[in-house]
Amino acid sequence: MTTATEAMVAWLDHLANERRVSPRTIEAYLGAVSPYLAFLERHRGESLAAADMATIAPAELRAYLAHRRDGERPLSARSVSQALSAVRSFHGFLDRRLGIPNAALALVKGPRVKPSAPRPVTEDQARGLIEEAACDPEREGWAALRDEAVLTLLWGCGLRISEALSLKRSDAPLGDSLRILGKGSKTRIAPVLPAVREAINAYLAALPFALDPDEPLFRAARGGPLSPRHVQATMQLLRGRLGLSDRATPHALRHSFATHLLGAGADLRSIQELLGHASLSTTQKYTAVDAAGLLGAYAKAHPRA
Repeated sequence: MTTATEAMVAWLDHLANERRVSPRTIEAYLGAVSPYLAFLERHRGESLAAADMATIAPAELRAYLAHRRDGERPLSARSVSQALSAVRSFHGFLDRRLGIPNAALALVKGPRVKPSAPRPVTEDQARGLIEEAACDPEREGWAALRDEAVLTLLWGCGLRISEALSLKRSDAPLGDSLRILGKGSKTRIAPVLPAVREAINAYLAALPFALDPDEPLFRAARGGPLSPRHVQATMQLLRGRLGLSDRATPHALRHSFATHLLGAGADLRSIQELLGHASLSTTQKYTAVDAAGLLGAYAKAHPRA
């Protein structure tokens, strides 16, 4: 007879070897489902077979979530929601692979999670990151120019990493605008600042590889396409040199694009179009960020604050 714990091990093995899920995600799933099984066994006063998972009532799952939220080491609403997601994934595996369904648990809802605010960098920090990339002593001249061009593109046009790296050689030299294919195959037009054009032109002038028109514009050291991981690692290196927090990620430059536009008087509808957001509510998060920045500046500057 297969135990519930053995079924969990089989599920984690499936995720690691068949689904190729990252070790960090495997660890998070284990940290959610192992306590879930231990809680159920304490609650029922007996060991659980895999087949017993079909009998778990919604009230028992709710009790587990409450235990994680209010226990000795209480979890945030977001972490409780993530734990519920892991439990649902486990039950989905039991249903699909072992024929042990439990449809009643679909009725259990997680806590309402307040959307997190974007985490932009300041204008000075964004400039500092780009300037530091341009004079990186550890990279060849053309590679430093490439990193400068990529970061300038993220901040100057508000692109996602995937969108910046999807540009082809035929897209450059850039004109006054750029057609971007974003999430959900949604196309948008991004205005191109002179600084962005100049950075990309400088990179192309130094690029040691000849590219066909349909090849990716940004290249790695050996001539292959540049990977998102390289851009992330570059930002990690640069923020360490400049003493910035872990919040200074490539995506933070996209957030900064929106926040700096808002601070300069741009309206939300325009920013929504420039970012390619499907919903205005997603863009509205930046109003909270900008208001927080104004209040912070007030608190530092006003003599009576």
